[in-house]
Amino acid sequence: MTTLSRSLVLGCSIVALAACGPENLGSPGANGDINIGDIDNSITNPGGTPTPTPTSGGGTVTPAAGCPTIGADALVESGTISNRDGDEWLVCTLPSVFTEDASLPQVDGLLYAMNGRVDVGTDDGPTADATDGVTGTTVNLSIAPGVIVYGATGRSYLVVQRGSTIDAQGEEDRPIVFTSRDNVLGNNNAASSQQWGGLVLLGRAPVSDCTVGANPANQIDCEQRLEGALNPPSFGGVTGDDDSGDLAYVQIRYSGFTLNSGSELQSLTTGGVGSETGISYIQSYNSSDDGVELFGGEPKLDHFIVVGAEDDSFDIDTGAKADIQYALVVQRSGTGDNALELDSPDDDFDFTAIPRTNAQFANFTFIAQGAGSQALRVRGQADLTMVNGIVVKPGSPCLRIDEEGAAGGSTLDEAGPPRFESVLFACDTTTDGGRNDINPYLGAGNSLTYDASTLVNLFQNSATEDAYTPVFDATTLSSFFEDADFVGAVSSTDNWTQGWTCDSQTVNFGSGASCLDIPAYN
Repeated sequence: MTTLSRSLVLGCSIVALAACGPENLGSPGANGDINIGDIDNSITNPGGTPTPTPTSGGGTVTPAAGCPTIGADALVESGTISNRDGDEWLVCTLPSVFTEDASLPQVDGLLYAMNGRVDVGTDDGPTADATDGVTGTTVNLSIAPGVIVYGATGRSYLVVQRGSTIDAQGEEDRPIVFTSRDNVLGNNNAASSQQWGGLVLLGRAPVSDCTVGANPANQIDCEQRLEGALNPPSFGGVTGDDDSGDLAYVQIRYSGFTLNSGSELQSLTTGGVGSETGISYIQSYNSSDDGVELFGGEPKLDHFIVVGAEDDSFDIDTGAKADIQYALVVQRSGTGDNALELDSPDDDFDFTAIPRTNAQFANFTFIAQGAGSQALRVRGQADLTMVNGIVVKPGSPCLRIDEEGAAGGSTLDEAGPPRFESVLFACDTTTDGGRNDINPYLGAGNSLTYDASTLVNLFQNSATEDAYTPVFDATTLSSFFEDADFVGAVSSTDNWTQGWTCDSQTVNFGSGASCLDIPAYN
């Protein structure tokens, strides 16, 4: 893991969030020439109803001359698309399946479109050889810094199949953006969401809650299928250090859709992803479901931002062994459920469902101002450790634990009761006659009387947070973590959020790029 440092101290106090709600699915298709009307695009007032006003060119972006050659699989030249400012891009539609290695270069005046589901490779089974009886096509998809990929329909999404990999590593000044057609057109406002599916990484690391029922005698036979998908692909295996590729400096905007109750896609979904997969510097923005959902595996995430998710910001379940450092959540006021939801299979967590979900967080800031009843929810006797963090949920419980015995009562793959060390809480620590009492799980160095008004721009530490002691040594949790000398996700002297993110009415990182616009390169 590479950690980049920048220094910036911003000069505003914590602000209230505006109430927002979900919008409809985005319109399908982007074939031929398209012009769209104008809306107010300021960060401070991005709402309102678009007023169609045809453009007549004059933008600073002109369409590329043609689609590049990306490998054996051809792109389809699909006309041009224009925004309200007269910027115009050539549209190159991705194949429905990448059958060989491919590279998407950044070309000025060019956007890549997904016209439905796009698969990177085909499922190669739970092992890297043919002994499992599954023979698929393994592919690596490389995406260059500055590339923009959008869902041309409301049911578009990208799946990196088990055994295949993705190499999508943007740069601080040229992030990779996955977004929606309406975002390209300039149709969105601060409440827009649910306009395409999202990004899915699948791997061969262990999972629980198998499709065959209870855990089989051989763990390799425990697989799951991707929820929220037609003809769902499988994931899982026995390779804890499996590698599904690398994501870095990536924005995932306006995603999420529901096929049926309880089956959804969100900004980023991982299934059975192994510890060698790199997931760093990711921004999820306005997902209609979770900001990120981790199904099983051994995922490692750092510098991960979730803004405006309409369900849980972090959702971790079905046996995931997740290590996460530098995690930032900012909910839209009145929108969203838990900042964190943890789960293991509901019916058999005392007996056969292994691995048990175990999430470890270090250096996090959760601004939980959504509609959820609590900031943190633990279900299915999942295991949880949180150190060096900040939890803000004024007037509501910090924690809810659903199943009796969740405080370390089970025996299989058990890490003990939930544990909090050096965490600042601005929420109710005891409610409902003790049912949501967080006090039994507190270790050393916690504060139950934190005043979040000292945060800068809603998310960044001031000198007050940076001076808080004691600070827990996160390196004692696992070798993934680094030793940071502060609590919270973003210190007062290193605003790592700035430059590669997009700004919104919900939270302004000072990047100078609106989430309502897509980057324009010439």
